[in-house]
Amino acid sequence: MRTNVHIKKGDNVIVLSGEDKGKKGKVLSVIPEERKVIVEGVNMVSKHKKARKQTDTSGIIKQEAPLYASKVMHICNKCGKPTRIGHKLLADGKKARICKNCLEVFEN
Repeated sequence: MRTNVHIKKGDNVIVLSGEDKGKKGKVLSVIPEERKVIVEGVNMVSKHKKARKQTDTSGIIKQEAPLYASKVMHICNKCGKPTRIGHKLLADGKKARICKNCLEVFEN
C-alpha cells in the first residue's frame, strides 16, 4: 500500500467535511501509515489525564486528534484559495509541488 500523503507538515489547510468543515489551520504532524494529519485547532477531543506523580496535575485536557488527509485541502499562499497539489520538475532537476490554480511553486 502506498503511504504518500499530499499534505506536508507546516502546510495551511482547510477542512472539507465533518464537524469542523470550513475551519482553517496549520498541519502540526502527518501520520503517513494511517493517511492522517493533525491540524492546529481542528478535531479537538477531551482527554482525561491522571496525575502520575505528586507534582503532576490531573484533569481534562483538550487536544487535537488526527483526521484523514483526504478531508483536508491545501491553501495556496499566493492566491489564498483551496487547491489541489500538482508536481513539476524544475530546471535544476528537483521535484516541486505546485498550485493547480495559479501554478505557484510551494517551498518544500
